[in-house]
Amino acid sequence: MSIGRSPRIFVGVDVGGTFTDLILYESTSKETTVVKVPTSSKNIEEAIIDALSSADPLAVRMISHATTTATNALLTGTGLAKTALVTNAGFRDVLEIGRQRRPEIYNLYSKRPTPLVPRKDRLVVGGRILHDGREEAPISSPEITALSHKLALGKYDCVVVGLLNSYANPKHEKKVAKILAEKFKGHIITSSDVDREYREYERISTAVVNAALIPLVSRYLKNLSEGLKRRSYSAPVYLMNSDGNVSTLFLASRYPISIIESGPAAGVLACADLARTLSLDKVATFDMGGTTAKAGMITEYEPDVSFEFEAAGRTHSGRSIKGSGYPVRHPFIDLAEVSAGGGTIAWVDEGGALRMGPQSGGAEPGPAAYGRGGVLPTVTDANIFLGRLSPSYLLGGKMKVYPELAMKAISEIARNLGMTPRESAQSMIRMVNHNMSKAISIVSVERGRDPREYTLVAFGGAGPLHACDLAEEMSITNVVIPVHPGLFSAYGLLTVDLARTFSSSVLTTDLSMLEAAYARLEKECKRALRQEEGASRMDAGNAQFIRSVDLRYLGQSYEITLPYQRSGEALKEVFHAKHKELYGYSSREDKVEAVNIKIRAIVSVPKIERRKEEILSESQPNPSGKREAWISGSDVSVPVFVREELAPGNKGSGPCIIEEYDSTSVINSKWSWSIDGYRNLILSKE
Repeated sequence: MSIGRSPRIFVGVDVGGTFTDLILYESTSKETTVVKVPTSSKNIEEAIIDALSSADPLAVRMISHATTTATNALLTGTGLAKTALVTNAGFRDVLEIGRQRRPEIYNLYSKRPTPLVPRKDRLVVGGRILHDGREEAPISSPEITALSHKLALGKYDCVVVGLLNSYANPKHEKKVAKILAEKFKGHIITSSDVDREYREYERISTAVVNAALIPLVSRYLKNLSEGLKRRSYSAPVYLMNSDGNVSTLFLASRYPISIIESGPAAGVLACADLARTLSLDKVATFDMGGTTAKAGMITEYEPDVSFEFEAAGRTHSGRSIKGSGYPVRHPFIDLAEVSAGGGTIAWVDEGGALRMGPQSGGAEPGPAAYGRGGVLPTVTDANIFLGRLSPSYLLGGKMKVYPELAMKAISEIARNLGMTPRESAQSMIRMVNHNMSKAISIVSVERGRDPREYTLVAFGGAGPLHACDLAEEMSITNVVIPVHPGLFSAYGLLTVDLARTFSSSVLTTDLSMLEAAYARLEKECKRALRQEEGASRMDAGNAQFIRSVDLRYLGQSYEITLPYQRSGEALKEVFHAKHKELYGYSSREDKVEAVNIKIRAIVSVPKIERRKEEILSESQPNPSGKREAWISGSDVSVPVFVREELAPGNKGSGPCIIEEYDSTSVINSKWSWSIDGYRNLILSKE
């Protein structure tokens, strides 16, 4: 591979529920090429490779990928590994007992999720490690050997070894895994390797979810890697993590829990990169795709991060329903998600009221207007019917739409509502806007933040269509719509670094001993990174280590994660202030307890750079045409602009429509717009 002046292409691939987005960035010219194709439910890896066919294999230097493979498997229950669990005698039912959270406290028929490991596949051994790491009872080697014979006959794909207090001392888990490996040839996962924090249920649940996903994810990534090699692509391939960084194929195959929330994270990281570029210290993110809409917050260029979530759990109005999914303890970008996308289906309930979602038309058959067999009215159909979306084509003319099919679908539901088709379509838009505003409210108002202080960054294929409406509902006066908003998540894949988070429980009120604990954990980090270096092209020698710590008042049940301060007194002050910010009070007379320490190891990889153009003059361009559209509650004839034809310095005012290859922006009345030097669409309410 030549270097010099040869092209250097970096590729981001985001596989969504409706469309697969591909962005190719050429580092010399800083130009990007975008591709958007419907997502196929079969052979996703082959579809990715085919989409790459326009790029010269010798020029591609990096491929970064976001995938929904893991989360889809958990949601549908398909493709998961046959898994066994080995735990201590008396704790066979730890997965079912859990935390006794009822997903719907007043629903007598509410059911908890089916355990990923049935009771017959949970086996027990003797021995006991105490909470402080001391051995109370040794573990029997003959007993483990007998178990290994049973497991070998059970045709299991994976075995999880989850023993009590192994976060404090993994000695017994390692012994069990070593003896089992003599007979069992599948994957053997120890809970202490996956999660080194206390709370047995969460740690064992995390290990079980990880094990259930390993064969599926590793097979998918192996097929992707081999397919790329067959096409002569030798560039390293990275996977977007749930926490907003990327990992190697080696790491993602070993710890698939790290990529469960892969797709949503990419868009937020693109927003964080945009916020740094535009010096926006408070940003609300709004991502509306074909199936869902997601909202998040970025403060001082850093997105909200949580350290535990429920995989495949249900949500209600954007809030996670505790006890409805499988607990996974792993960092992830904290988002509120609602079933509101372009493909969200409208229906009428038994009381004759209009409802939106959670059902979605997806990519197949999609909205009725796509002409692929869909007959139910969706948000996209309503936008086309009301003139907000082009009534003739999408994707720059490559995708024909059929407005008569949209009208037919909406007319069916209008009869049930006793309304005209136009009134029904308007009600659909109003309702989906209301549902999406709840998501923004959850991450702002409900967390003590004033949304009026934030700039809304709207992206996703449908996000710019509804951005002004949502901003008005939340009293936000500034909106940014980035270049290629429909592919913005794919852009985010090229803005982040390789990262892995290591943690260890400490459970102490003596904050002065944390420095020694960090030194020990950092040695483990370096050893683990060196082991991964050869298999994954990770340059462990250049890793940067960022420390954080979980703190709480002694006696509390849950913690706050904060950046580490070497001074114990300084750390307490930061904790008191954060506790008061979150909960309205601090308790300085109580002791502060450190629960877990964390180290985030970051290795830099090449990133995309934004090209800024000089604004030579400010002017209002001529529209490419006009059409009737429903905007700001009225049917008006509005100018239509083609975004690709707009230049930095162009400006105008609403109501109007700005169309582009992968999305459409609806500018409401009393809003002004302009194109900045980075070709972002900047909206301001008068």
